[in-house]
Amino acid sequence: MGIFGALTTAVGGLRAGSYALENISGNIANSQTTAFKRIDTSFLDLVPQTALTAQLAGGVTAQSRSTNSVQGDVQSASVATFMAINGNGFFAVQKPGSFSDGSPVFDGVDRYTRRGDFQLNKDGYLVNGAGYYLEGVPIDPTTGNPAGSAPEVLRFKNDFLPAQETTKIDYRANLASYPLTTQHDTSVPGSELLRPGSFSAGHNPLVLGTPAAPYTDAATTGSAQSNKATPSVANSASTMLNGAAGTDSISANFVAGDTITINGTVFTFVASGATGNQLNITDTIGTLLGKINGITGSSPASSIASNGAITLHSGTNADLLVQSSNTAALQALGFTGSAVANRGGGGTVGTGQVIGNDSTTFRDESIAGGSVTAYDVSGAPVNLQFRWAKTDSASLGGGHTDTWNLFYQVDPNATGTNVAWQNVNINFTFGANGQISPAISSVTLNNAVVNGVSLGSPVINFGTGGITQFADSNGNVQVNQIQQDGFPAGQLQSVSVSTNGRIVGNYTNGRNIDLAEISVATFNGTNFLKRIDGGAFEATDESGGALFGKGGSTIVGSSLESSNTDIADEFTKLIVTQQAYSANTKVITTTNSMVQDLLNVMR
Repeated sequence: MGIFGALTTAVGGLRAGSYALENISGNIANSQTTAFKRIDTSFLDLVPQTALTAQLAGGVTAQSRSTNSVQGDVQSASVATFMAINGNGFFAVQKPGSFSDGSPVFDGVDRYTRRGDFQLNKDGYLVNGAGYYLEGVPIDPTTGNPAGSAPEVLRFKNDFLPAQETTKIDYRANLASYPLTTQHDTSVPGSELLRPGSFSAGHNPLVLGTPAAPYTDAATTGSAQSNKATPSVANSASTMLNGAAGTDSISANFVAGDTITINGTVFTFVASGATGNQLNITDTIGTLLGKINGITGSSPASSIASNGAITLHSGTNADLLVQSSNTAALQALGFTGSAVANRGGGGTVGTGQVIGNDSTTFRDESIAGGSVTAYDVSGAPVNLQFRWAKTDSASLGGGHTDTWNLFYQVDPNATGTNVAWQNVNINFTFGANGQISPAISSVTLNNAVVNGVSLGSPVINFGTGGITQFADSNGNVQVNQIQQDGFPAGQLQSVSVSTNGRIVGNYTNGRNIDLAEISVATFNGTNFLKRIDGGAFEATDESGGALFGKGGSTIVGSSLESSNTDIADEFTKLIVTQQAYSANTKVITTTNSMVQDLLNVMR
C-alpha cells in the first residue's frame, strides 16, 4: 500500500476516533437521563487481501456496541407511580400517533423502555417523561387474576368502586372458662351462667327449641364462725343471736331494731315477745334457719355444720337473697354483704332471642364478644356486636358440660317484646382441653337484620381451633381476630405500584384494589434492539420478539433506574480516544513529510 496507503489508514483512524468520541459525548450528556443505556464503541481492523508474506496491518473502522442488558442503579423516589425493573426486561409502552379531541390515538406498535418515571395524566393514563404510555393486563376484580395475557394501554378512570356486602366474618377468640359476669359469685356454683329462669316468661334466650329445664335447688355456704364462749367453739343451731361475752352467742350481736330480709320479707328484731315477722334478739341460729326454711320451702333444709358454717338452700320456688341492716351480725353468721343462692334451670322452651325487657338481665349474665362494622348491599355500615353467654358448666357435676351460646345484637334500642339480641342457635360445647367438641368451623347468620339494616346471611368463619375455652384471669372474651369482607363504595383517589408488579388503586373508602399487572417484556437478543428517542426501543429480527412475563425480574415501586453511564469510565475513554486521535494525526504529518521528501528528490 505504501505511503498513500498509510495516509488512508490514518484518516480511517481519525474517523474511528471521531466516532468513538461521539459515543462518549452522548454517554456523558445522558449520564443523568433516567434508565439511559450507554453506547460503547467497538473497533474493527480492516485487513487487505494479500499474500501471507505480504500481510499488512490494514485500516480500522468503528461501530456501536449496546449495553441494553447492563442495569443501572435503582434509587428510591418520592412518587408512588415511579417504578424500576430489578433484573432483565422492559416496560411495554405505546406512543400516540395522533390526538383526537384531546384524546390519544395509538398506532398499535409496542415499544419497550426501562424508563419508569410514569405519572397519571388528566385522562388517567400512566405516561413517562418521554411521553410513552404504559401497557399492562387488567385484573379481574372477581378473581384477582389477570384478565388475559396480551398487554394493552392502561387507563384508570376516576370511577366509584361498587360497595360489597358483608358475606364473611373471620372470627377467632378465647372464652374465659369462668366468665366474670355481673352476676357471678365464685362462692355460688353456676352463678356465672345464663339463667333462663331470670328472663321474661316465654322468652328463654337459649338455642331455639331447647327443652324447658325444671327448677333446681341451689345452695350457698358461708364461712365457718365461732361463738363468744370461753373457750370459743364453733357456732351451732343453739347459738343465740345476741349474748354477753363468754356466752354461746354469735361474735357480733343483733340488737332490737335490726332487720333481716329474706326474699323481700322483712323480719325485725325485738327485745322479747316476738310475733309475726319479728325475731327476739335472744333467738337462736336454729330459729333463724327455721324462718328461712319457712319462706323458701327448701328441701333439703338450710342447716349449720359442725364447724359453724351455715348452708342456705334456695329451694325451687324462688332465688334466695338474705340481707340485713346489721352487716356485722350477718358476717358473724358467715356471710359478707348478703347471702345469695340462685335456682338452677327454669324458663320455657328456648326461643333463641332476647327481648328488650330482658336486655339488662342478658348483659348481666353474658360477656362482650367484640364487634365489627358490617355493610349491606348498598354499602351502608352497621355495628355488628357479639356477646357470649355460658349456659352450662362441667363443674356442676355429672351430666353437665361446658357450653356456650353466641348472640349478635339486633336492636340496641329494643323495648318491650321487640328482639334485642339473636342467638345464632348453636351450642358450643368444650372438652377439658379447651377445644370445641364437636368441632364447629363456621356458622351462618340467616337473614340477619341489625338495627333495621339487612345483612343477608353472612357466614362467621372460626376455622380450625378458632374458638377456645381456656382460663383467663380477666374473665373476658379475648378476641384474636374479627375481620369482615364488606366495604362501602369509594372513589379512586390515587394509584401506586406494589412489590409484586401490580398497579394498586387507592380508594376513598380505604380499600386498596389491584387494578392491573404491569407487563414486562424480555428478549433473547436484548442488545440487538433498535434504539429510538426517549430511551425506548423497538424489536428487530436480531432481537427476536417480546416474551412477556417477569423472567426472574422484579418491579420496584417508588423507584427509578439511573443511567448505566460511569462518568469516570467515560473520562478515561475520552483520554484514550484523544491520545489515539493525536497519534493518527502524527501519522498524517509523517506521511506528508515523506511525500515532500520524495517530491524534493524529483526536483
